[in-house]
Amino acid sequence: MKTDPKKHPTSSKNQGEGDRESAKRYNEATQKFVKSGKVDEAARKAAGQDPEEAKKSERKGRERAKEVDPAVHRKYDKPVK
Repeated sequence: MKTDPKKHPTSSKNQGEGDRESAKRYNEATQKFVKSGKVDEAARKAAGQDPEEAKKSERKGRERAKEVDPAVHRKYDKPVK
């Protein structure tokens, strides 16, 4: 019994949401960082950060996230089905 290539693509590297390979790399890097003993040092550096500077950075990031992609043409007056 053959598997349907549309349901189980083997040639595509793009895994979409839930990318297991990326999740595995992230988890391994996180574990490595925690085991390195640098967590407390990073926390101290973050604690010494200027709160106003942190707020500005966060605001700037949020504004950018709301930008409209000019390459994508959508009709925002009509709901998406």
